Amino acid sequence: MTDWVIELGQIDAGALESAGGKAVNLGILLRAGFPVPGGFCVTTPAYRQVARADGDAASRRETILATEVPADIELAIRAAYAELGTDIPVAVRSSATAEDLGFASFAGQQDTYLDVVGADAVLDAVRRCWASLWTDRAWSYRETNEVDQDTVALAVVVQRMVDAKAAGVLFTANPLTGRRNEAVIDAAPGLGEAVVSGSVNPDHFVVDTATGAIHERTLVHDCLTDEQVRALATLGGQVQEHYGTPQDTEWALDAEGKLWLTQARPITTLYPIPPQRMDGSTPRIYLCASLTQGLVRPITPMGLAGFRLIATSVAELVGARVDEPLDGPTAYTEAGQRFFVDLTPAVRSTVGRALVPRVFGVMEARSAAVLRHVFDDPRFAVLTSSRREAGGRLARVVLRRGVPLRVLAAVLTPRLAHLQVRRTSRRLDSLLAAASRSATGRLDFVERMLRTEVIPLMPRLLPAPAAGFLMLGLAQKVLGMAVQPGELQTVLRGLPHNVTTEMDLELWSLAQRIRVDEASAEAFEEPAEVVAERYRSGGLPKIAQDGLADFLGVYGHRAVAEIDLGLPRWSENPAHLIGVLANYLRLTDPALAPDLQFKAGSAAAAAKIAELALRVSPLRGRIVRFALGRTRELAGLREAPKYLLVRILAAARRELRQVGAELVEAGRLDSPTDVFFLDLRELRSPGDLRAIVTERRAAYNQELRRRRVPRLIQSDGVEPETLAIPAAVDGALLGSPASAGTVTAKARVILDPVGAHLEPGEILVAPSTDPGWTPLFLTAGGLVMEMGGSNSHGAVVAREYGIPAVVGVPDATDRLATGDLVTVDGAAGTVLKVES
Repeated sequence: MTDWVIELGQIDAGALESAGGKAVNLGILLRAGFPVPGGFCVTTPAYRQVARADGDAASRRETILATEVPADIELAIRAAYAELGTDIPVAVRSSATAEDLGFASFAGQQDTYLDVVGADAVLDAVRRCWASLWTDRAWSYRETNEVDQDTVALAVVVQRMVDAKAAGVLFTANPLTGRRNEAVIDAAPGLGEAVVSGSVNPDHFVVDTATGAIHERTLVHDCLTDEQVRALATLGGQVQEHYGTPQDTEWALDAEGKLWLTQARPITTLYPIPPQRMDGSTPRIYLCASLTQGLVRPITPMGLAGFRLIATSVAELVGARVDEPLDGPTAYTEAGQRFFVDLTPAVRSTVGRALVPRVFGVMEARSAAVLRHVFDDPRFAVLTSSRREAGGRLARVVLRRGVPLRVLAAVLTPRLAHLQVRRTSRRLDSLLAAASRSATGRLDFVERMLRTEVIPLMPRLLPAPAAGFLMLGLAQKVLGMAVQPGELQTVLRGLPHNVTTEMDLELWSLAQRIRVDEASAEAFEEPAEVVAERYRSGGLPKIAQDGLADFLGVYGHRAVAEIDLGLPRWSENPAHLIGVLANYLRLTDPALAPDLQFKAGSAAAAAKIAELALRVSPLRGRIVRFALGRTRELAGLREAPKYLLVRILAAARRELRQVGAELVEAGRLDSPTDVFFLDLRELRSPGDLRAIVTERRAAYNQELRRRRVPRLIQSDGVEPETLAIPAAVDGALLGSPASAGTVTAKARVILDPVGAHLEPGEILVAPSTDPGWTPLFLTAGGLVMEMGGSNSHGAVVAREYGIPAVVGVPDATDRLATGDLVTVDGAAGTVLKVES
């Protein structure tokens, strides 16, 4: 063989750049002794002899088709083909350097030619494979997966054709449910290309890989015996064991009954199973806790290190032992750079089954519905039915922290609850100002604050808003049939004392000051990053410069995805805020001004309370007025604990950046922000940390591409939500009612608020939201979220701004597209596409 051609059996894992993903995987299988048809690979150096290195897809494709194959490359291909035999049929298949990879399969993006006979035909097929690297679909797929178009290249695999009696695909894990102990097989007579392309309805089998039992069987052609189905599942299991990860394979069965593998690549859609830290002998169920907090994106390594300490604090609060605080409690685990909580003990107890879904019902309603589906699984049957024991533990924690007295005090004297927030904030001011000057001292400060200050905030501050919502429940009970579904949401509009709402309205006020200052308004016509750089250099017009500085002086510790301390705060990079201000400046209808909408919401709430009180007897009416009045005084405080938590995280980030700067001076890091791709234990260790950071950044950037994160996942890989997708009603998507009202407008799907453009009145469709998103709410006409419940952050803010909202809509960002005309019914919890 030559530089242009290499035998498949000589290719190993280090040959990706010269042989491409498909050839590397076939070579690995051959070298491991798996049954793979023989052949050769035309290398990427050969491709580069005929390909252009620049231009658009069409021009690159045309260049390849018009360029003669150099003589030495042609001779090498002819010689390699001759070694396979005389005019034997072969498959000519693409093998791109960006293909069959761990994060994206690139399946079907380039062309395949089957039953190619003769050297001339092989050469023509090779050229057409090269050109197919530059089809519009392949270009677009690489763009979506952030693959550099100028570095990708294409090798070509030429393999003996199998005289296939039947062929198809085999997944060594169930790609629909995530179950790792099931093989899924699709089969059809003849070549497997028809199955891969979807041009035929195949026979379909689901096989238990542990027992060989065939759980599902759908026959169209009846082209495999049960014995052959089990043999395929066994072969797939061997391939998975060799790679150490579930595989998507293609196979063929020849006339003599021998099974052949023609391809293997990772199943890129499976979510990794969280490592088990508790009893591994029984099935476990895990909740993605970061997702319930509105965080779809992965968390930086330092952000996860922070959560481990916070989780330790939670465990210690309830009296659980934690052997190593930096590792977190055993109920805490991580997968896919998100953090999970082991819910198995709660699911298997009577008290847990009663309590946890109710908590989720107001925080993240879809998770509650999915969790109830798990209750029907006999593997998660109740083991602990003693309400007294579990309830006693919870009661002791609640009583020890004085929660009932705090709830009662808030109901009796709301002013004291507001005073408690201010006192806690002032105490935090003094604590955060006491950081050390040494690197070791800074790390001690970070660990102390995260372990001892975050969680104790909750029993001090959460009872007040909890009291507000308890009063809402009391009013609903007293009103009984006199109140209609969704009516009480009006009472929650324009809630006072909500720090996030106050922040958003202050940003709106700044936009109005900028609007009336011609120089400032002109400055915001430039791109957000340009304006941000002018701000950092002090070069904005005075109104804009001083106004932005004042705003950041109060709220600069906030950020998008702010619970990850590894991400920049607004004070570090205000580009997102500047983009939001630019959006505000496009809102020209005075009637839609958010401050007026907020005041109107407050007035509507007051009117609704008066109306509801008149529907019942005078005594019950007085109770309703009192209860709903307390709801409005207290419910807005729900944002205070998180606001103070984020201040702590921002202070920790500040200290860690200083540590990072010292490590840069010592030559152990390249940038101060590299520190966020390490953990707290590593920062105390000696040595050069740059290689670790490089590896972690690559893994993090790869995980950023993941669109779908499971709310719940089982220890066998099953994602219960795939078994409990709600049916649409009259074509509408179903979710949870969050903010009453109906709106019909164009949808705008936004996956990341940074740099997002939302036209006034458009319906914001998002995977989830946190306070970093809420400035967009001010100009949105409605809200649809994949996550959340009736009292989740996004729902509360939507009600306060009076925009219809539906939350907990599965896969909303995939099922709706920007520009779709949709009707959002916030009382019914439905989202309906409208034919324009």
